[in-house]
Parts: sequence; C-alpha cells; structure tokens
Amino acid sequence: MSRQASKNTAAELTVRRLLHAAGLRYRVEYPVPGMPRRRMDVAFTSVKVAVLIDGCFWHGCPEHATQPKSNAQWWRQKLDRNMARDVETTEHLVAAGWMVLRFWEHEPPEEVALRIAAAVELRRAQRGRGNHR
Repeated sequence: MSRQASKNTAAELTVRRLLHAAGLRYRVEYPVPGMPRRRMDVAFTSVKVAVLIDGCFWHGCPEHATQPKSNAQWWRQKLDRNMARDVETTEHLVAAGWMVLRFWEHEPPEEVALRIAAAVELRRAQRGRGNHR
C-alpha cells in the first residue's frame, strides 16, 4: 500500500495539465476547511469549486472496483470507511458553500477538464450576478 500514489496520480496530472492549458488557475492538494487530514485534489478557491478524482479501487467504483481475496473482511471495512469518508467530505463542503465535482480515475481527462471548466465558469457568472460585497 505504501507504494500506491495518493496524490499526483496520472489521472490528476493529466486533468491539471488540461485545466492549466485552458487558462484556469487552481490550488493543488488544498485542505478541506474544518476537516483535518482531508484535501481536495484541485480547488478553485475564489469560486469554491472542489475537484476530487477518485481511484476506482480505493473509492469503490461501481464499474472497476475489485475485492481482494486475501484478508477480505479487513479490506471490505477499509474500503467501506473510504466511501463513507467521501460522502462525509462532500456533505461538509456542500454545507460550506462549495460545489463538489467528483470523478473516477477512468473517466476521459478531456471530458473531466471540460466539465470542471464549465462549473468554474458557472460559479464565476453566479458570483458576478449578485454576490457583490
């Protein structure tokens, strides 16, 4: 498990390159406010858009998740805790006013980047329409 990348995965790097090439600027590994030891893979802090790119094995992808045969009960509990933590993190961020975008590592990076860019643009437009300070 220690060799398993938890950040800067191939999927994350590819999406980040595409976002940067599209002129978007963001924070990487940004802490989830009020939740120690939890981070967003990509964060657009000015418009509160959080991006999380989940690994299929670790987060229970309905298409690609596998069940280890060795020590199966321990793994099932571990993976269930991961999925519960994902839900808790999403709910916390939404309650704090963030738009949360979750993607699977197997999703085409170009599509992911387009969806993120559209969400950021939407939040910028919403901010410009009425939330003046």
